[in-house]
Amino acid sequence: MTEVGTRDAEDWETDRIAFCAEPVVEGWARSGVAAEGPLAQRFSALAVLLLGAGSLHEAMERVVSAALRIVPEADLASITLRSADGGFHTPVCTDATAEELDRVQYQTGEGPCLEAALQGRPGHALANNLPESEAFPEFGKRAGQFGFGSLLAVTLLPDLKSDLPPGAINLYSRRAGTFDDDAVDNALVLASHASLALAGSAAHTAAALKEIHLKRAVDSRDLIGQAKGILMNRRGISADAAFDILRRTSQDLNVKLVDLAQTVAERHQELDV
Repeated sequence: MTEVGTRDAEDWETDRIAFCAEPVVEGWARSGVAAEGPLAQRFSALAVLLLGAGSLHEAMERVVSAALRIVPEADLASITLRSADGGFHTPVCTDATAEELDRVQYQTGEGPCLEAALQGRPGHALANNLPESEAFPEFGKRAGQFGFGSLLAVTLLPDLKSDLPPGAINLYSRRAGTFDDDAVDNALVLASHASLALAGSAAHTAAALKEIHLKRAVDSRDLIGQAKGILMNRRGISADAAFDILRRTSQDLNVKLVDLAQTVAERHQELDV
C-alpha cells in the first residue's frame, strides 16, 4: 500500500496554536501517548522536550528519539532535509541503517521520504509493503533486502519565517502493514510540533551565530585599529598609510590581515615596525 496525503494548512495552524496553549504535563512517556484526550494535551510534554533543546542539531536528535515513543510501531527513525542545491541529506538518525535506507532513496530518486520532503505542505507518504511496492520498486526491493517492510514519512515543514527548507521525519518498520491510521495521525502531529521546535532552534542558532560574527567583526576592527596606531606612532604616518602597509604586508606574507594586526599589537616591542 502506498499513499500520499496532505492536511489543510489552516487546520494545521489551528492545531499548532491549540498545542502551544496547552499546559506542561510531566512524566511524558510512551504510555502517555495512548491516553484519552485531545492531541494537543497528549503532546504537551513533548513540546517542553523539543523546545528546550539548546541547538538545532540537539532539537533534531530529540525529534527522532521521541518519534519512536510517539509511534511505537517504528523500529528506526531519521530526518531528511533538503540542501540549498536541491539535494537531500540525513543530519540525524536513531541507527545507521536508517541513514543508509535514506541514502538509497536519495540515490534512486524514489521513496516515501522524498515524496514527503517535496510536498511543501503538511502531509505524509506511506509504503506499507516495501518489497512489493509498485510506486517505489527499486527502493522497495532494496529496503526488503535490508529486512524492512514499511516506511512512513511525514513532512517536516518549518515556520514560514524560517530559512529551513521542507524535510521529512522517516519512520521505518521491519514489519509490513504496520502503520495504521492512528500511527499516521500521531506522526503528523509530531511533525507539526517538531517543525515549530526546529524553526525556533534554527532562529536561535542564527541569532547566536550573528552575535558571534558581530563580535568577531568588532574584535577584528579593534586589532587592526591598534596595529594602525602603533605604525602611525612609530613612523609618523597617516591612518590610511598605516593601513596600506598592513594590507600589503599581509598579502606579501600570505596571512590574514587580522592575524597580522594581532601579531603587531601583541608583539610590537619585539618587531621592527
